Amino acid sequence: MTAPAGRSPGGARQALHGQGAAVAVVAVGGALGAAARYGTALAWPTGRDAFPWTTLFVNTLGCALIGIFLVVLTETGSPHPLWRPFVGTGVLGGFTTFSTATVDVQRLVDHGAPARGLAYLAATVLAALTAVWVAAGLTRRLVGRPA
Repeated sequence: MTAPAGRSPGGARQALHGQGAAVAVVAVGGALGAAARYGTALAWPTGRDAFPWTTLFVNTLGCALIGIFLVVLTETGSPHPLWRPFVGTGVLGGFTTFSTATVDVQRLVDHGAPARGLAYLAATVLAALTAVWVAAGLTRRLVGRPA
């Protein structure tokens, strides 16, 4: 078997070599974030034909937290190298749920509410991008960095 162009036969193993700790913290963080997201969905369930406010809230909050976290992490010192994969990729990646947002859009379309599905899709993208941008900008101001 030959390796794809630009890759050596042991490329995947070499890329993963020494990444065990990062994979572990992403897995633990992802489990924590996904559990928090699931708990939120249980606390505020969405009906089959209802606008998925809970998922929109979770994704917006998660994106705001990502904006805050990455500014604090990358612009205010030299944190431990496992913080970013644990919190950014793991916890907040597990907490935000754009796959569920996509399923929510499909569910709304399937239940005869395509306009609501399209509005939800647009609101999700707009809210997520706005949340990370505003949160990062405000955090930069609070920590004394130029926006």
